[in-house]
Amino acid sequence: MITLTKEDGPADLDGVTHLSIGVSWDPTSGSSGGVLGSLRRKQGTDLDLIAIAMAGGDPVRLAGLDSLDPMGNGSLVHSGDNQTGKGEGDDETVTVEFARIPGNITSIVFIAAAYKKGSSFQKARNISFKVYDATGGSSQQVADIWPSLLSADNGCAVAKAMRVGSSWKLEVINTPGKIKQGDEHALMRFAASK
Repeated sequence: MITLTKEDGPADLDGVTHLSIGVSWDPTSGSSGGVLGSLRRKQGTDLDLIAIAMAGGDPVRLAGLDSLDPMGNGSLVHSGDNQTGKGEGDDETVTVEFARIPGNITSIVFIAAAYKKGSSFQKARNISFKVYDATGGSSQQVADIWPSLLSADNGCAVAKAMRVGSSWKLEVINTPGKIKQGDEHALMRFAASK
């Protein structure tokens, strides 16, 4: 079993064939009370979990938003867009099957973002990024990453899986940053900087 923290540095994923990363959050009223606060909680907020496959320093595939299987072979799969944060458990997940990732992919950067206009981390509470060893169909949690509540940024680089020879390593990044909302190139540049 692996355990991951930012302080530990990259962890070997030897024996891990499938990895899942999930994001969960709760809707909040922000600082609004009464009817307006109730409406904001009911509406929820839309955060997005996005996995960007890199070939060297170039982003070449994106799982998330409206792309659920960007490799076309089930090796990098997104669960779909939860636009409210309502419900129990992870609101969005990305699952990687390492053996099926094409050989030109050198890393995969996992990002959570308030990507769509009008969404923000400040409109969500209890944001949590969970990492699971999903080998053999099980789902064993190996990390729970919490972003800082003090950040005014709208993006967070959660983790990065890196190919090392024929194996993979995973590093917890948990680094906030600004991403221009609705701009996929800004999202790609953010991933490439990690």
